[in-house]
Amino acid sequence: MRLTQFSLLFLILLSFVQCDKTSPEEVKNPAQEKISDSLKKVEEKEKEISYHAEIINHQDSALSVFQKKYSEEEIHNILAINRLDVKNRWRADTLVVPDKMEKDFNAYSPFPRNISLAKDIHKLALFSYPIHAYALYENGNLIKWGPTSMGKKSSPTKIGLGFTNWKKKIAISTSNSEWKLRWNFNVFNFQGIGWHQYDLPGHHASHSCMRLLEEDAEWMYTWGEQWILDEKGTKVIAKGTPVIIFGEPNFKTKPWKDLLKSSKANDYSEAQLNNEIKPFLEEILTQQKIRAEYLQRKKDSITN
Repeated sequence: MRLTQFSLLFLILLSFVQCDKTSPEEVKNPAQEKISDSLKKVEEKEKEISYHAEIINHQDSALSVFQKKYSEEEIHNILAINRLDVKNRWRADTLVVPDKMEKDFNAYSPFPRNISLAKDIHKLALFSYPIHAYALYENGNLIKWGPTSMGKKSSPTKIGLGFTNWKKKIAISTSNSEWKLRWNFNVFNFQGIGWHQYDLPGHHASHSCMRLLEEDAEWMYTWGEQWILDEKGTKVIAKGTPVIIFGEPNFKTKPWKDLLKSSKANDYSEAQLNNEIKPFLEEILTQQKIRAEYLQRKKDSITN
């Protein structure tokens, strides 16, 4: 009898052991679950984004209805998606509008949230000629994106790698002394090309510079790093933030209108941007190291 009871007890315990096949490594960490859930929500949100067209027709009544329908922040985002600023909102007959409005403008980003090849680059600015947009990355992570109007056909923006150098809150255009460029940050010094605030009319219209919304230009004015010159101001000791301008422009099309057919129409993949960065990676990391070493020597000299 005792043996039978013992055998029965042994079989019950054995069944519990067999049922619990989870190894210690497979036990889920609550923090990991939370991050995983958060990423899933981001992915689901990105999948949910779709767009529709709203007709404006330059009519005061239509524009009035549009302005009443959406909040100031939503109008800002809609105009940015259509590469317009408030001043030029009347230029669009039709606006591409998200079906669901998101508070985080990065939800509409055509740029990937991470770029593996840029993980060692402290700060990087990318300007896409084809989709009229810029993106800012820190160690490969997207922190900001927005609309831009770059060089028109007769005065195209220089393609390739540049570095931010000097900056000025209000600069006077070399093309027209009446044009005041707010939050100007120069990138190609000898060509006088940089980013700054100016009209965004929904097409490439600049004289080679990269136009931005004023709030974006002001934010980037602080974000970017100036070059470091010697005491005489004649020799560059260290360069500023790397800027890559890429892609072949089409001066006739408005690529954001393709979002009406596919919400991913303007998207860049991580692989595509890795290919844009790869030719310049060595130079970027070299200049970054030169800057870091100079700043460290300067810090050590002050400390000592």
